[in-house]
Amino acid sequence: MSLYNKYLEVFEKSFYLYISFGILVSSCIGGVAAMMVLMKGSGPIEMFELFLITCAAMGFNTSVLANLKPKITYNILLGSVAVSTTIILLNIIF
Repeated sequence: MSLYNKYLEVFEKSFYLYISFGILVSSCIGGVAAMMVLMKGSGPIEMFELFLITCAAMGFNTSVLANLKPKITYNILLGSVAVSTTIILLNIIF
């Protein structure tokens, strides 16, 4: 069993616990990413990065409110965290 399937199974078993935790994690990491972007300036590239962060974080919140299947919600959570973390790392490195 892969790591993805293992954690998906855990997520599905305690779905309502993990969606509230996911909202906190996604929003906090997105907030940190937005802060890192805005510390660099407010040019067109920074605004595009901010757009990506906002879409990713709000996408997860929307999937929770739309009551999508747990697997879809889990994938969107992973995507949201991945986008925010990638932008944080890019702004630290460059």
